[in-house]
Amino acid sequence: MRRMRFDWKEAHVAASGVRRVTARLTAPVLRPTRGSVRGFALASVIANAVLICTGAAVRLSSSGLGCPDWPRCTQTSVVAARSPGQTPLNTAIEFGNRLLTFPLATIAALTFIVCLCYKPGRRRRGDLVWLSAALPAGVAGQAVAGGIVVLTRLNPVMVAVHFLLSSAILAAAVVLHARAGEQAGPARPAVRADLRILAALLTGAATLMLAAGTVVTGTGPLAGTIIDSDGHRTTVPRFHLPLQDVTQLHADIGWFIGALAIALAIGLRFTGAPAGAARASRIVLAGLVVQGTIGYAQYFSHLPAGLVWLHVAMSVALWVFVLRLYLSTRVRGPRPGEDVAAAAAAVMSGARPPSAGAGAAAG
Repeated sequence: MRRMRFDWKEAHVAASGVRRVTARLTAPVLRPTRGSVRGFALASVIANAVLICTGAAVRLSSSGLGCPDWPRCTQTSVVAARSPGQTPLNTAIEFGNRLLTFPLATIAALTFIVCLCYKPGRRRRGDLVWLSAALPAGVAGQAVAGGIVVLTRLNPVMVAVHFLLSSAILAAAVVLHARAGEQAGPARPAVRADLRILAALLTGAATLMLAAGTVVTGTGPLAGTIIDSDGHRTTVPRFHLPLQDVTQLHADIGWFIGALAIALAIGLRFTGAPAGAARASRIVLAGLVVQGTIGYAQYFSHLPAGLVWLHVAMSVALWVFVLRLYLSTRVRGPRPGEDVAAAAAAVMSGARPPSAGAGAAAG
């Protein structure tokens, strides 16, 4: 009997330990803090950026049809399998990119759950919930778009839609990460009106630049190829546009973005703007210099795939920092003095006024 009681006690202690470990592991998701919300949002930013870059590698290595069917890899295999006319490397690259959808979907779903469970001051942040809901919905939309890309044999319009949808999902993740670090409330300017307009123009121009980049790729020699069972290569459908003209348009948009970035960096530097906004403008300006250098280098070296991929990866990074720059030109939360008024009202009603730490945690 003593032995049995001892065993039950050991089991109870072990079960308690398991419960404590489980509670600790699930706490960031089921009992999130502002830090855990931002952490999951940042993970979504990174995951989406990585997926865009790997998708570019698929296209630039002519691996878009490495798995020629969807949702299967081939008509007879769900996983990567030998496909007539495709090299094992092409199949591995395309199938590997498809597999990345699963961790991305997991991160997106967890981010949504975290935002749904996050209740600072016992009130759910509706703005965070809606932004996070766009992530799993976007992943589902991307899966469908990717399937259409394969089934239409890399139609350039669908490839462009696929890339731009990825950029939109990445933008939602960036905004979510920024909003999670702010208090709830209406936005108000943090810089002069003219500088906010410049930041908005820069963001719009960057969006146009991404779209123009898909047209250049869909027109140029790296749009992709189809390899038949006899090893003969044929080009995939392309935009029937003069490559030099669309490339020139792409470059012109780049120069316009550069002019906006210079004006914005100077304006933020000498108008007493918040340090974060001024720092973001310098990062964007430096990134544009690097991106322009890569762009001209790839053009004059006849578009080597490695340099083109680097150009795409840099455009993804710039997209993130341009969005951060725009978001840094405004702030959210109660206006100065509103917290004091709320505390005074609480004292008059006999309630305990919120502390500064509680207010920060509620943000």
